[in-house]
Amino acid sequence: MTLLPSPVPRGGKTHYSEQEAALELGLSLPELRSLLRSHIVETEEDMTNTPIASFQPADLLILKLLASDRVKHGSPAP
Repeated sequence: MTLLPSPVPRGGKTHYSEQEAALELGLSLPELRSLLRSHIVETEEDMTNTPIASFQPADLLILKLLASDRVKHGSPAP
């Protein structure tokens, strides 16, 4: 079993903007949004709130796992 490095809050950071979350995950904004669309949000209306959402370190860990699974199974980036 391979363990992924967990996103560790830098300087006590407890919340990340959409842009910061994408940067921490090594994804572009369109890739982050695609990941959210595929696994998290239920309606397109929910996606309209993504730019104002804040992500916690635990959210980034889950997204990192989902992103690595996507790469592992060859799902194309948007």
